[in-house]
Amino acid sequence: MRTTVIYLLAQQVWKDAFRSKVMLVVSSLMLFLIVFASYSSWENYHDQNLIREKIQHEVQESWENNPDKHPHRMSHYGSFAFRIKHILSTFDLGLENFVGNAIFLEAHKQNTVNFSEASMSTGLLRFGEVSLAMLLKVIVPLLLFYLGYASIAQEREDGTLKLLIGQGISRKEIVLGKWLGLLSLSILFLLAVFIVLGFFISIDAQGKFDSSGILRYAVLFLSYFLYFTILSAITIVVSAFSATAKTALVKLLGIWLLFVIIVPKSLQAMGYYFYPTPSKIEMETAVEHDLIRLGDSHNPNDAHFKALKDSVLIANNVANVADLPFNYAGFVMSKAEELSSKVYKKHQDDLYKVYSKQNNLERFSAFINPYTAIKNLSMGFSGTDFNSFLHFKGEAEAYRYKVTQEMNKLQMDYIPNEGKEGPNTLSSKYWKDTKPFQYASLSVQTVFVNEFVSIIALLLWTVLALIGLLKLSTNLKAI
Repeated sequence: MRTTVIYLLAQQVWKDAFRSKVMLVVSSLMLFLIVFASYSSWENYHDQNLIREKIQHEVQESWENNPDKHPHRMSHYGSFAFRIKHILSTFDLGLENFVGNAIFLEAHKQNTVNFSEASMSTGLLRFGEVSLAMLLKVIVPLLLFYLGYASIAQEREDGTLKLLIGQGISRKEIVLGKWLGLLSLSILFLLAVFIVLGFFISIDAQGKFDSSGILRYAVLFLSYFLYFTILSAITIVVSAFSATAKTALVKLLGIWLLFVIIVPKSLQAMGYYFYPTPSKIEMETAVEHDLIRLGDSHNPNDAHFKALKDSVLIANNVANVADLPFNYAGFVMSKAEELSSKVYKKHQDDLYKVYSKQNNLERFSAFINPYTAIKNLSMGFSGTDFNSFLHFKGEAEAYRYKVTQEMNKLQMDYIPNEGKEGPNTLSSKYWKDTKPFQYASLSVQTVFVNEFVSIIALLLWTVLALIGLLKLSTNLKAI
């Protein structure tokens, strides 16, 4: 097998592509879309993070500037947690616009994440926004299919394929040359997008070395390279096994529709059908029912907490709450917070298991649809997938629980029991000791674990695509 011949055939693919006026129009359009997507995504990332960080700072200042008061009142005063965008959200928006970005944190209650872009936009947002990842996932594959559909089928129709073989060029050289030419065309768009993305990362890093961001960037580049490797191979194989170029084009358009639209949408509908989720009202009712069964920590005559009181008095060998070495009300609030948090966690875990089943139905379809694999990998390593959202929610809840229990501990340690003399408020200096909420994205290692199925599926597709090319190179028909 002669590499020189393969390169010459690849160059011919380039010449045929750029000889067409369609390529000039498409390239100009792609350049415009890349510039537009880059500008809009960077502006959105920069403005949104600036606003969220500013408000998060104001929330912390508001907390710290509270006057002297009872610590339990401070826990009910509450705070906010804001989700900071990852720099790679400039590449793939994922679920960014459809999940909330702020949550109110207060004692005894877990609130939902609110203020999503979708909730404040028109219904047109459901059709998606132009992003750099969308161009690579959806538009470039369509362009690849158009540029490669006639690569072998047309030459067979024109009789050129028979002449090439007659001149001593092997079938393997023809197949690999066509594939390499088509793949290199796709790399043009890949490089254009990732040069822009690399520029964004360097600006955001501000001279600091971010190994996590660079690793995510490298994984994304490699994933899209493998994706285009697969699509280029599919294009060549379909063209080779089609009787005419028109037939090949129809087949490839059908494959694009199947990969990008029909299979993903169908599986989403099937996921909800087989694993339905409860409505918000049903969920809140179930949680409220379990909370009522726990008892009311604010009611001194509640049966559950009366039993707790008796056990605490016996354990400390005292007859009255006033004689306890700590504030009993703070102790009760601490126990109530622990119990209610477990109730919320149980119901949320059950809900997330349903979501996981729905998502897994589509996730495992990556073995029959490479688009699903690249979509999940792209969102996962860009920090815009559902797991990233759940991670933020979990971090916010851990912070809420920590601050609430800190307030309960202050009450236990510094507020006297009812019937004893002493201050009923604490100095505002204690509020300043509370650390602000800071969100850090999922670790790269965790993302690798989450996207293991998609990684294996994409690698398997790559192997199958290369095997398909090798099989084709021995069975290519000249007539």
